Amino acid sequence: MIQELPQSEASVIGIEINSKVSVDEQKAWAEKFDKAIEEHGKVSTLVVLGEEAGFGVKAGIEDLKWVTKNMKKLDKIAVVSDSNVWKWLIALDSPFAQLVGISEKHFELSELDDAWKWVKH
Repeated sequence: MIQELPQSEASVIGIEINSKVSVDEQKAWAEKFDKAIEEHGKVSTLVVLGEEAGFGVKAGIEDLKWVTKNMKKLDKIAVVSDSNVWKWLIALDSPFAQLVGISEKHFELSELDDAWKWVKH
């Protein structure tokens, strides 16, 4: 399930994922991001990943298609998780994200306030 975080504002959307994301959820959130892009030109996002966060294969493919289509419209991505796997994945991915103009950074859950400050500025 994906929930919007109350600190979201304008072109910065914060979400929390605590379970496996379905295709319908992914499509609904893609529409929300599309509207924010339409309104602001570019968006940034903060994603808090709980221990049970994940995507089904179909939802993952849909998400990858959306990201590929909208890469130039993404500014910053803050991934907040205590998982060393996510920390490692972001460290590997962030240089490639930079090539298309996306700033991407991992934060621990204890650094949530710092993550919000970073993604909003």
